[in-house]
Amino acid sequence: MGAFVIFILNRFIFRILEFIWHWYVGTAKVYGHFVISVLERLDRFFALKITFRNIFQPLYQDKSVLGYILGFILRLARITTGGIVYCVLIALFFAAYLFWAAIPLIIILKAVNYRYSKLIF
Repeated sequence: MGAFVIFILNRFIFRILEFIWHWYVGTAKVYGHFVISVLERLDRFFALKITFRNIFQPLYQDKSVLGYILGFILRLARITTGGIVYCVLIALFFAAYLFWAAIPLIIILKAVNYRYSKLIF
């Protein structure tokens, strides 16, 4: 009978640890790949690395002063806009993952709070 209790306890702990590993580590891997693929697709539009590399080049190879000034201003605006969009998206993705990570804790806290609220009243 003692071996049976140890086996059940072992399986219970194993399943809890397996759930934690799957919920946090497994999801982090899949979600990380998703976020990186979204940012890669977004980089095809903003092309920040290429724009930053050519920031001091004239726009449309117009070697006049106006071409240099407009090229710098428009590329700087593109870099700034792209940076803001990246920061906002990364913050949203991070907030969504934090919410996902907090779901088991929220459920446990709700269950504990429900249990103790029934004892008090």
